[in-house]
Amino acid sequence: MRTDEFWQLIDSARSGGGEPDAIAARAVALLAARDPEEIIGYARHQQRVLTASYRVDLWGAAYLINGGASDDGFEYFRGWLMAQGREVFARAVAEPDSLADLPRVRSASLSGEEFECEDMLAVPWDAYRKATATELPTDRESPPVPDLNDFWDFDDADEARRRLPKLAALFVEPPQE
Repeated sequence: MRTDEFWQLIDSARSGGGEPDAIAARAVALLAARDPEEIIGYARHQQRVLTASYRVDLWGAAYLINGGASDDGFEYFRGWLMAQGREVFARAVAEPDSLADLPRVRSASLSGEEFECEDMLAVPWDAYRKATATELPTDRESPPVPDLNDFWDFDDADEARRRLPKLAALFVEPPQE
């Protein structure tokens, strides 16, 4: 499956509106209607998308927005991010601070809403099971995990302000004078 096809399927699932879990359910239905090889292609492409988004500053953004982000929490955040569509996803990977421009993220700074969607990560497995009544074949090798040696202390307010100024303005208490 090519990049455009991957994101077109997600856009088709998004066209029904609703929360990310509903988008994931529609993506499962759309993908399950395809040939099993296409579902495998979707799974491979999803893994490439997740690997490309495994970035320290994006993790820092998830941490600020959600009030913390474990390994699993960061995975689920990226599932939510995929459900936002290609443009939002690509912009957030390139510039995590751009998430502060999303109205829903801005309102979350007041409401405390958290953004996660584990179901989006399960789309290819659920679709394959629905289409074939068998489990999705997996590659024996784990995908490469990027080097995260440049981790910074996400709880360091000054560092957050330096690295993610727009998000820090929303989610980090203002400096005391």
